Amino acid sequence: MLENCILLSLFAKENLAHMSEEQLNRYDRLINEPSNDWDIYYWATEAKPAPAEFDNDVMAMLREFAKNRNREQRLRQPDLEYLFEPPR
Repeated sequence: MLENCILLSLFAKENLAHMSEEQLNRYDRLINEPSNDWDIYYWATEAKPAPAEFDNDVMAMLREFAKNRNREQRLRQPDLEYLFEPPR
């Protein structure tokens, strides 16, 4: 689903390089285990509460990112070149 692709890819670009191994494992689990992409979107936007197994620091980071407090335009997924750039 496009909304999740944009949300999760921009979140990944901004956060993955700074996450611990445990956080990376939690993020991997979040994006791979739920069978319904809408669930992830609803949890991230706080439309529905996340189940206990996904309600952790990574979900808190994703929720905060989804609020888009800086009002950035988030209209498309980032180009993948960032994967080859040194972390900021």
